[in-house]
Amino acid sequence: MATRQSGQHQDWLNAIRKELDDSEQARFSTLACLSRDAIRRITESLQGHRQPFAQDADRILHSKAYARYIDKTQVFSLVDNDHITHRVLHVQIVSRIARTIGRFLGFNEDLIEAIALGHDIGHPPFGHEGERILSEICRRHGLASFQHNIQSVQFLDRFERGGSGWNLTLQVLDGILCHDGEIHIQRLYPQRQKDFTGHDQEIVCKLNDPELQLVPMTLEGCVVRMADTIAYIGRDIEDAIELRLICREDIPESCATLLGNTNGTIVYTLVADLMAASRHVRQAAGDDADCDFIGFSGDVGQALQRLKDFNYQHIYTNPAFKPDFVKIHRCYEQLFAHYLERIERPIDVPGRGFLRSMAASYVERHAPAAMVRDYLAGMTDAYFLRQAAAIGCEVPERICLPN
Repeated sequence: MATRQSGQHQDWLNAIRKELDDSEQARFSTLACLSRDAIRRITESLQGHRQPFAQDADRILHSKAYARYIDKTQVFSLVDNDHITHRVLHVQIVSRIARTIGRFLGFNEDLIEAIALGHDIGHPPFGHEGERILSEICRRHGLASFQHNIQSVQFLDRFERGGSGWNLTLQVLDGILCHDGEIHIQRLYPQRQKDFTGHDQEIVCKLNDPELQLVPMTLEGCVVRMADTIAYIGRDIEDAIELRLICREDIPESCATLLGNTNGTIVYTLVADLMAASRHVRQAAGDDADCDFIGFSGDVGQALQRLKDFNYQHIYTNPAFKPDFVKIHRCYEQLFAHYLERIERPIDVPGRGFLRSMAASYVERHAPAAMVRDYLAGMTDAYFLRQAAAIGCEVPERICLPN
């Protein structure tokens, strides 16, 4: 009886899933990515009742790498202030902003959510400064430059689950790879003709040329890339004001007049402008290449560029906020050398403990330096400092600022 009832439940769930798949064609823009068009590297025989992009979002949420977002620097490191943004909050804000935009424009919100949740999962300890330090070390050990977007794909596709990865869809991995929110662009046109062979080749090309600009294959990926900028630009200003590095009056008048001078008004203005300037996608014909883009209006896009320039000058490179990156750099160097030595001495079994959970296939496919890169990049800030202290590194002190 229980088996028959379980089968009836599954039949009902499968029928609802089919209804959801069928309804997308009527509800979505003709330029949206339908769930039934999801592509996986390895075909899965057990489909279940969830649509593929929703399943990807769940897989990312339940990954160990996602759990480690909780103590990853967004902009400000080593600060004792509970109101400062960490990476986990940033990706949630990106997801909310991007889903709002996607709902108004008629896009696939499950795809948007999965890309948004996973887009920064490859960030190493201590944010972009940690990325720069680790990249320098990687190059000295014969690896390509460290890039957090490529590392995000590495974690989800080739490191999680003992090295087997989560078998995420091409559309999600592509959106994560191509999310470069730091690069300013007025409009984004998706590059739709991609497959896994092309995806893997893009990673190789990006490793060889870090300045290479990649573009997502879906409009959903383009939305996340735009939402990434919207999410951090005003929030970083609020954090800097909270830490008394800048005053609200420092925001350029031309930006404040057009975009606002609080995070809430900046986000609202940018989201509303992006949706209004991209409203053509809702009624576009499926083969209308002229409508296959999203972007900001001219004035707002230019104001956003000026605000980015302001942030870089007054926040990201502000000499008033200088955590002890000299000590962090030394910790990176010493930890990398420590773990590399442990891997290269196979008779020292206890020293290889951090590889115990990895499958033999992962070890076979990765050079020792690449395994150390993956391990260090996955650390939270706090775990990094504990491990550094454990091997005798001098670790920096946390900064007590207003709370």
